[in-house]
Amino acid sequence: MSGDIETLIRKYALQNAVFFKGKANPKSIVGKILGECPEWRSKVPEVTEIINTIVADVNNMSLDDQKKALEELDPSLLVKEKKERKYELPDLENVNGKVVMRIAPGPSGPLHIGHTRVSILNDEYVKRYGGKLICRFEDTNPEKIDPDAYDMIPEDLEWLGVKIHESIIQSERFETYYEYTKKLIEMGHGYICTCDAEDWRKKKENKIACPCRDLPVEEQLERYERFMNGGYKEGEAIAVIKTAIDHPNPAVRDFVALRLVDHPHPLTKDKYRAYPMMNLSVAIDDHLLGMTHVIRGKDHLNNTFRQEYIFDYFGWKKPAYHHYGLVNIPDTVLKTSLIKQSIANGEYTGWNDVRTGTVRALARRGIRPEAIRRYWVESGIKPIDIQFSWENLYAMNRDAIDDVSNRYFFVQDPVKFEIGGSEPIIGKAPLHPDHAERGNREYNITDRTVYISTDDSKMFEETGKVRLKDLCNIDFGNPAPYAGTDVSILKKGFKAIQWVGNDSTPARILMPDGSVMEGRVENAILKESSESVQFERIGFVKIEDKDPKSFTAVFSHR
Repeated sequence: MSGDIETLIRKYALQNAVFFKGKANPKSIVGKILGECPEWRSKVPEVTEIINTIVADVNNMSLDDQKKALEELDPSLLVKEKKERKYELPDLENVNGKVVMRIAPGPSGPLHIGHTRVSILNDEYVKRYGGKLICRFEDTNPEKIDPDAYDMIPEDLEWLGVKIHESIIQSERFETYYEYTKKLIEMGHGYICTCDAEDWRKKKENKIACPCRDLPVEEQLERYERFMNGGYKEGEAIAVIKTAIDHPNPAVRDFVALRLVDHPHPLTKDKYRAYPMMNLSVAIDDHLLGMTHVIRGKDHLNNTFRQEYIFDYFGWKKPAYHHYGLVNIPDTVLKTSLIKQSIANGEYTGWNDVRTGTVRALARRGIRPEAIRRYWVESGIKPIDIQFSWENLYAMNRDAIDDVSNRYFFVQDPVKFEIGGSEPIIGKAPLHPDHAERGNREYNITDRTVYISTDDSKMFEETGKVRLKDLCNIDFGNPAPYAGTDVSILKKGFKAIQWVGNDSTPARILMPDGSVMEGRVENAILKESSESVQFERIGFVKIEDKDPKSFTAVFSHR
């Protein structure tokens, strides 16, 4: 077969590999070659054989080497014809001018990846239509509040790029909730129930009103005053909003408005005992704060039905509601109570421990807010349930950080080798394969000492020869005989491996599973100005500590 066809195959194999994370697909190459050279259709077996050989050779190269080789052969093939799909959220219904929307975190801890969805979706719409985004701290469960969350949540939102125009704390609004609860009782739409809690629930399930429900309004108001002034112990009474006791959905039948809690609140201490339940406080606040649109998960659908009763009783205009599907987020710890306990036990180092799914942990790992935003915008607001894909988020983050991430060598569990001979050992590697203007890492190994990983050392012993990437070839031994600089050994099946010199820096990489990858990183990284870099053949990392005695980075993803 002619050299021309082999060159053509190699070009397309390199292009395919560069476009698909370093791995070319032989079947894609066959189609390209036969389309461009129809005269070879009669020799498909022969063409396929040579394609498989060249693809195997190309796939043994690093992605950076593939890019360099393709640039030498045909730089025009590095430009991928993009058919960019524009992802955009659908328009909101019933928009009349600017919008008022809200996010409603419970201050039990900082935000995690699940919370970012509602934050970003609301932010996207407020930025599109103009108006106001309110952050409302729903802190009406004093037993689940972390006081630090009042500061951590705004910090997380700022990092995400979510613009908050006003912040509201519900524990500062209890008197307002009391006022409207009393009005509902006066209107005949609420009551104070002193029944056994379990008995009250069972009656509701069977569409039976409890004895307290239809007591005269005057008696209900007397009970309300007693309820508010310490006349009942915790658990002895509740304030209830009436709905339809025979509603076909049991979850919508009469719901609790106020409960008694003898637990100090981090902000208000022992000032209040009557605590509003979510459906009361949310409905009142959504009206008083002028919400035009409410976007939340469909797990809140029953809450919407309950809250609409309060809007109807007062004759208030309802916001437009939209409920998106639920999301299952696998392989990460999200529950704030579990994380908090693990921190207290010394198992986790803090809220940014890389084993968790908090926003702080993602930021520490080098996940960019624009990647998270893109993920949720592309996911949309459809009511269907979805499975969260970490791989998709990582791919989006790769798009965000690849261009700014210079390349360096990191050697895990290093093994020391001396290189025999007296030839000069010099080389260079680009800081970034796509940015020649950034310059190179220059190598001059005067002491003839290098380190390679334990795994590569074992492979080296088996194969008898390796190429130290961007430097030279060596034969196995210690000292390892210098074997020139001819890169064609890669075509013979020998591997190019990472290495560092004697002037390298001890380093460790904190991994998402809590393990630590120990090794050495080339010294040039100490001058790096970007926080995101790529350790070749390991992955992207975020630099955390440039201490030359103990360099620390956090693994982002491959």
